[in-house]
Amino acid sequence: MEKDRQTAAELKSKQYVNIVSSEFRWGVWAAPKNGDGKIDFHKALTGDDLKDFVDQKLFPYLKKFKTEAKGPDTIEYKIGEIFSELKNKIQSCYNLRELINLIDELRFRSSAEKHEMSSLYEDKIKNMGNAGRNGGEYYTPRPLIKTVVRVVDPSIGNKIYDGAVGSAGFLVEAYEYLKNSKALPRKQKRCRSGLFMEKRKSLWLTL
Repeated sequence: MEKDRQTAAELKSKQYVNIVSSEFRWGVWAAPKNGDGKIDFHKALTGDDLKDFVDQKLFPYLKKFKTEAKGPDTIEYKIGEIFSELKNKIQSCYNLRELINLIDELRFRSSAEKHEMSSLYEDKIKNMGNAGRNGGEYYTPRPLIKTVVRVVDPSIGNKIYDGAVGSAGFLVEAYEYLKNSKALPRKQKRCRSGLFMEKRKSLWLTL
């Protein structure tokens, strides 16, 4: 997001101030790259230095965003809210380094990649529920979602409301249901921009 905002500002000949300070950016402490585009382990933090940085500097820094944000609707507040609930439970600095290397290989840009991340997130919640841990109560099995959508039988002109959102499973299945519906015009089946999401306290799917 920072890169997109910076690029947009440069195209308008404006200066963009990053939300995250330089020393806390992923490309500085976690995965600085060399000329080949690979992680430069001479610059990347490793061992106890890595774990100490994450526990004593990174998490407290991100947690402070909540108190310094201008309002609850800002990205700064949301970052602070997330990290005020988190604690690094990876005690091994070697496991932490290996995990960071794997995360750095993930991409979040294309629709397919975002869909893959959503599926991983949903599987994680499902596993938490199966293990009897907190978080499973937020998971609705996909077969149940599909059944509810079929019973509701949404049609063009309706507004579909998902008050909890979560991984947006109901919105996604409602869209898929309509996309595969014979009643949906062929033009809209081809055009993904026929889907409009507006974020308020929850999400609406306007058709």
